[in-house]
Amino acid sequence: MKTPENAFKAALARGESQIGLWLGLANGYAAEVVAGAGFDWLLIDGEHAPNTLDSILAQLQTLAAYPLEPVVRPAWNDPVEIKRLLDLGARTLLVPMIQSADEAAAAVAAMRYPPSGIRGVGSALARASRWQRLPGYLEEADDAMCTLVQVETRRGIEALDEICAVDGVDGVFIGPADLAADYGYLGRPGDPAMQEVIEDGLKRIRRHGKAAGILISDQTLAERYIECGSVFTAVGVDATLLARAATDLAARYGRAATVGAAGIY
Repeated sequence: MKTPENAFKAALARGESQIGLWLGLANGYAAEVVAGAGFDWLLIDGEHAPNTLDSILAQLQTLAAYPLEPVVRPAWNDPVEIKRLLDLGARTLLVPMIQSADEAAAAVAAMRYPPSGIRGVGSALARASRWQRLPGYLEEADDAMCTLVQVETRRGIEALDEICAVDGVDGVFIGPADLAADYGYLGRPGDPAMQEVIEDGLKRIRRHGKAAGILISDQTLAERYIECGSVFTAVGVDATLLARAATDLAARYGRAATVGAAGIY
């Protein structure tokens, strides 16, 4: 049996719009609730959500039954963490806080076996190889890997052309929240000044022939960014959808949203 093709990676290479949703609830059951909604990709967040290797594995196993691509965001550009996520079966990673071409190249190397990279060879223990039931996995795995890097600082924007030029980077994702904070617009990624920076960044990424991506829940802005070149666009977050829907439902019955007074530090 041949190692399955990464259809998401192929779609990005063709410039086909892929609409996604962020998963922050860190639960396989919750992931399955949205898996059948029709999204092209779902991102399992290991940076800001309370995920562990076990919870990421559970979500990967759940999502395997659906025609979409699970994307995993590691907590950091760490080759050890990346190696473990790949062995779990993740093959599309969104690596956060990339600020230079060298950092982008390190992410690419972490996702590839030698001699092309530095990924450790542990396929006998790996779900990724179906415990070596995929006979050509070691030779075929690199082609299935999709490396997405996240640019979310002023320094990253300044190095954007060099980052895009790194061989093996399949896509560059603009992180609007951290980017806005670094530019002095904390909590205001929709500010016109930030929109200008983001739109220019998306266009530059596309000029380099790379897939551009972003997370934005505002439909008007999402459609605008797609027009500017965003190919893999996340349009919401599961936890936010639940929180807003629950608040709206309670409000229909005259109940105001409350915040717990204790226990959060």
